[in-house]
This record gives sequence, C-alpha cells and structure tokens, in this order.
Amino acid sequence: MIGLALVIFHLPVFTSCDDYLDKMPDNRTEIDNEEKIGDVLVSAYPTTHYAVIAEMMSDNTDENAGNYTTINKLQEEMYRWQDATFEDLDSPFMLWEASYKAIVSANTALAAIEEKGNPASLDAERGEALMCRAYNHFVLVNIFCKHYSPKTSTTDMGIPYTKEIETTVAPHYERGTVAEVYENIRQDIETALPLINDASYEVPKYQFNRKAANAFAARFWLYYVQPDKSNYRKVIDYATEVLTENPVSMLRDWATVGALTPNNNVRPNEFIQAEHNANLMMYSTYSLWARYHGPYGIAEKYCHNPSIAQYESCRRASVWGAATQLHYTIPQYSGTPKVIMAKTGEYFEYTDVTQGIGYPHIMFLPFTSDEALLNRAEAYVMLEDYDHALEDINTFTHNFTKFTGTVTEATMNNVYGSKMKYYQPLPRKAATPKKELHPDFEVKEGTQETFIHGLLHIRRILTLHEGLRWFDIKRYGIKIYRRTINTDNSVTLTDSLLVDDPRRAVQLPAPVIKAGLPANPR
Repeated sequence: MIGLALVIFHLPVFTSCDDYLDKMPDNRTEIDNEEKIGDVLVSAYPTTHYAVIAEMMSDNTDENAGNYTTINKLQEEMYRWQDATFEDLDSPFMLWEASYKAIVSANTALAAIEEKGNPASLDAERGEALMCRAYNHFVLVNIFCKHYSPKTSTTDMGIPYTKEIETTVAPHYERGTVAEVYENIRQDIETALPLINDASYEVPKYQFNRKAANAFAARFWLYYVQPDKSNYRKVIDYATEVLTENPVSMLRDWATVGALTPNNNVRPNEFIQAEHNANLMMYSTYSLWARYHGPYGIAEKYCHNPSIAQYESCRRASVWGAATQLHYTIPQYSGTPKVIMAKTGEYFEYTDVTQGIGYPHIMFLPFTSDEALLNRAEAYVMLEDYDHALEDINTFTHNFTKFTGTVTEATMNNVYGSKMKYYQPLPRKAATPKKELHPDFEVKEGTQETFIHGLLHIRRILTLHEGLRWFDIKRYGIKIYRRTINTDNSVTLTDSLLVDDPRRAVQLPAPVIKAGLPANPR
C-alpha cells in the first residue's frame, strides 16, 4: 500500500457527458467474428462502484469533531447529502459515466449478435450482455432515483433505459419512470438467465456466471415489491439456485478468514479470492475506497466510528450474543476513530514506477452467497414463514459467529422486540440498531417487524463498507440523522434525512443536466 501523499494519480480519460450514451467502445464493423463479441463484453462491467456514495450517505457514517481530515470534497458532499460537484474517482459523475459506458458495450454486443441472426452459438454472449445491461441500469436507478415503490414509482423519475446504439450526433433521451426502468430490468434478467453458460467463461467469477445472475435476480425481486407478494417467492427460488441444497458449502469460511491478521491487506486479499464459493462475482474498479476506511490517518472526519459500532452496528449484541462471538473481529486501530471490517484492499497499477504514477484499484464484490442467504430469509419473513426464516438465520449465524445455540422466534423477540428501544440520536447511548420503519409496503407489527429489524441489523454488519445499507434505508423508509461526535463524546445534531426527503435520490451529474436530462427535485 502506498501512502496517499506519495501518489500522483494519472486518471483514465472518460467521454464527455454530452455523448455519454451513444459512443461505441469499438467500431461495430470490426466485430466480424464471435470471439470479438466476447471481447466487447469485457467492457460491459462498470469500472466505478457505488460503495463510497452509499456508505457516506448512510447511517454507517458519523462526523468526528477535532482535527480530522477528509480524503477529498466528495466525502463531505456525500455525507451531507449535497449535490456532488466533485467529478473524480468514486463520484456520482464517474459512476454515471462508467455505468453507461458499460451499457453501450452490452448494447454493441447485442447489436452484433442480432446482425448475425441471434445464432444459438452466441446464446451465452447474448445472456451475458442482457444481464450486464440490466445490472448497470439497476445500479443507476437505485442511486439516482427514489427507491422502487408500489405506490409512487409509476410517476417517480427514472433514468434512461438504453437498448440501442445511437447514430445521431445529439440524441434525445427521456428519463421515464422508476417503474418503467424496473420493468425493463425484469425483462432483461428473465431473458438472460436461461442463456447464461458458465462453460463459456475462462474465469466465471469475473463475469455474470449462473450463480451471480441468480443472486442478482434475487436482490432485484427483493426490491421489486409486488402487491400480491409474488416477488418474495421469486427471491426464494433464485436465492436457492445460488445456495443449493447445502447452503453452508456456499458460504464464506468466516472462521478461517477471521483468524488472519487484519493488517497489511492479508484479510482483504483473502476476502476477494475468486476460488471462494461465497464470492459469486467480482470486477475491478478505479477507486480510493480502501483508503477511506483503511487503517490510515486520512478520511477520518466522516467514517464508521466507535459510536456507530458500539450502539448500532458491529459491536452491538445480536442473536448470537456479544460481538466477541464474531469470527471476523472488527477493530478500531490506535490513533484513528475508524472501526474497520478489513475486506477492501487496494492494488495499484503503475504507469510510471519511478514517479509513482498509476491507477488505484479495488476488486468490488457485487454479490455474495451470504447476502443471498439473508435475502432469502427476509423473503420468508415477508411471507410469514418464520420456520424457514429461522433455518436460514441459524445457518448464517453458526457460520458467521462462534455461537452454537439455536436462534428461535423467542430469541428474535427477546433481542429485537420490545426490550430494544427505538433509536434516538440523543444522547449517544440512546442509539440502537432498531429504527422506525416506514416502507411503502406492509410490515405487520409484532413478529414480522421484529424479524425485519433483526435481519436489517445482521445485514448491516455483514455488508459493512459495501454500500448495501443505503438501499435498505431507502426501501424501508428509515429516517437517519447527521451527528457530530464531539471530543467529549457528546453529540450535536446537524441534519436529518426524512422518509420523503428528495435528497435520497442522488442528483444527476451537472454535465448530464446541462445536456438536457431533467434534474432530481430539491
């Protein structure tokens, strides 16, 4: 790992936002054989991830008073739910650019396949292209729009769902609605899934293999709530395809990984190994994220700190008992207010070793089997099938922790029921993992709500630093606060994000608005 002060970044050059949707990655006339279609699909995966945006905006981040620094302007803008002006690594601008660039690659491959008559020999490539197109739009709609709502998404502004390669100089795009975007994603996923063929990949974990595709479908349907709850049965079916009849064999070996030293990238490097069954897919991104939450004296002003860890997240007791039961210890390093789950390491691509110039990368894991298991458990809860939900919760708990007992309905009620008070931002000790839920779908008081509180807390710990907590906040209508933790451990409130606050939808990048797309309301 190279210290931040020693690195001069030479960043990749991206296309301007005026042609962000219509610039092809390659000249289509050169895609004259099936192998070249596969080559185009290599660039159908985004080179920017959403974790920095989502973690900084979520309740996994507090402000620390004192002489702490930020890594860049983006960190403060996202933490304060401001419209981003920073357009460098990890920014909304870069996520938008990278995602639509990947979508163009997917559409280029699909157009080439169609020109060849959609032969069966290209079914796998067609499936991968459709899945990549769906995934990139899914990321964009969940970052830049309100979350899907069965009540309002037919009018909530979406993002352009692009299926064609534009040939005009200045194409016109419509944002459409969130509901329309979700329907397009659904169609692409359902068309793609039967076509995905792992045998077509040299290293399946670096592309949309069957398990990754099913995990994506499970998450999609968890978010795409239907009035008749049919989506939850689909979550269960798709997640079961990932987990097989022996879910334990698919989960991360937390005991082994947790026994490794958290220093020197040992744990992070082990965490992202492609051979681990839990890692369903990964892709390389340009990012400083490992430095945001790494054990370094930078980016400390806004971070996951002891106040959050102790009262709300990874150091708070759960169904397994105290945090000491965790296999994967989550330490606070001396001299820094960060509490870190070490699973994001940086690798540096040098363009000039002598001058220390190059690109910082992280491998991003969009889907894991552990998350798929919790998604299935949530679907069972929403169907009020608590016995099967408890089976999944126990499977997860026995693998994630040292706990050997049995989690029962009484356990869930004892931990997350009436004994646990609802979160209050003041004083500091009034914070709990249990926050009022205001979803646009029914969650029944009592057992169902208690189970959901438990699963939200467990998923928050599992996916710390991965960004998924932000989507749980949006879909369950959770109000969050901005707090400054003072040097005497007192708390000062600075802002709050209500359920209907338009800032929950990240503002479109300024160049995109300038190019003609309507801005999000503010």
